[in-house]
Amino acid sequence: MKVVLQNLTKTFPARGKKGETVTAVNDFTFEIPDGELIGLLGPSGCGKSTTLNLICGLQKPTGGKIFFGEDDVTDLPPEHRGVGLVFQNYALYPHLTVLQNILFPLENLKGKNKLSKDEMKRRAHEAAALVQIEGLMERRPSELSGGQQQRVAIARALVKMPRVLLLDEPLSNLDARLRLQTREEIRRIQKETGITTVFVTHDQEEAMSISDRIVVMKDGVIQQIDKPQTVYDDPTNLFVAKFLGTPPISVFSGEVRGGMLYIGENPVLPVGGVSDRPVTVGIRPEGFVPDEKGKLICDLKAVEVMGRDISIVSTHAAAQVPVIRSIVSADHRINTASPTVAFSLKPHKVFLFDRESEGRIPFTTV
Repeated sequence: MKVVLQNLTKTFPARGKKGETVTAVNDFTFEIPDGELIGLLGPSGCGKSTTLNLICGLQKPTGGKIFFGEDDVTDLPPEHRGVGLVFQNYALYPHLTVLQNILFPLENLKGKNKLSKDEMKRRAHEAAALVQIEGLMERRPSELSGGQQQRVAIARALVKMPRVLLLDEPLSNLDARLRLQTREEIRRIQKETGITTVFVTHDQEEAMSISDRIVVMKDGVIQQIDKPQTVYDDPTNLFVAKFLGTPPISVFSGEVRGGMLYIGENPVLPVGGVSDRPVTVGIRPEGFVPDEKGKLICDLKAVEVMGRDISIVSTHAAAQVPVIRSIVSADHRINTASPTVAFSLKPHKVFLFDRESEGRIPFTTV
C-alpha cells in the first residue's frame, strides 16, 4: 500500500497565556512506495512519533492530507484505516494468554468483516508462526521475556492483515542482544509479508540497518530522505552528518584559503571550487589515515584495541568535540609513546559546511 503525505502539519496550542504554539510536524511531504520499510529518524521531540500518530489517525492534522493508495484517509477514524500499530511498551493485556492477545483485534470485527472462530484461530496461529512464538500460545505476558512480548505485539498487529504497519520505537525496552535479534526479525517479517512499514526510532544504527530509506527529522522538518548509506556518505547539512555515525563525526573549525582547507595553521586538504571563507569541517572516523607526513597533527590521548580495528583517541585545538575518535585498521602501528599523532585525510570522508546556515559546501580535490 502506497502512503502519501501532502504538506502534513500538526500544531499544538499554547499552554497558559504566555505560551507559544508548538509545531510538531511542519509541512511534511513524502511518498512511501508500496512494500517499503521507511525509518523515521531523529532526536526526541523532532516530530517522528507525531507523524506516526497522524498516519494511523490517533491525532488529526492541523493541515495537509494523508492518502493510502488513492484513498484520502485524512479524516478517517483509526479503526477504519487498516493499520497495525506496535508500541514501545508492548501494551499487552496481562490477564489474557498469548493466543487471546493475538485474537483480540479480530474478536472486535463487526458486520461483514466479522470472522468465524476457526478463521480467527487460523489467522492467529499464522501470525504466531510468522514471529516464531507458536510454542508460547498458552502463556501470559508475565511469563514471557521482553523480546517474546514484543513478538506477541507484532503478531497482534499483523493478524488484522493491515495495509500499513506502524512501529513506534519497538526495540527501546530490550537489551542490546535482543534489540539486534528483534530488528533482524522485523526486517525478515516485513520482507515476507511485503507490508508497507514505518519504523520510528532515535537510534540511527537501527534505522540504517533495516530501512529501505530513512527520513531524518529535526524540529518537525524533514532534513534529508534517501537510502541509509547515501545519507551517511552524502549528508545534506551538519545536523544530518552529526546525527548519523558511530563513533560520531569529528567536527572542526576550519578555513578555506587559496583552494586549500586549513584546520588550525595546517593545510590539510585541497578543496577546489570553494571561495575563501571560514567553514565547519566534518571528518568521519574512518576518514583519518595515520601518516608520519600527514598535515593534521593531533594530541594523542589513547589507543583502544577493538580486534580488527583500533580507535585512536586524540584532541585538537580547532575541534568542536571533546575528543576525536579515528577508526583505523589494526595493521597500523601507532607509537603510543609519542605525544602527537599525524593524519592524512580521505577526501570523500571530509565534509565542509557553511558556518551560518550549516548547509553542505561541495568541493573537488583535483
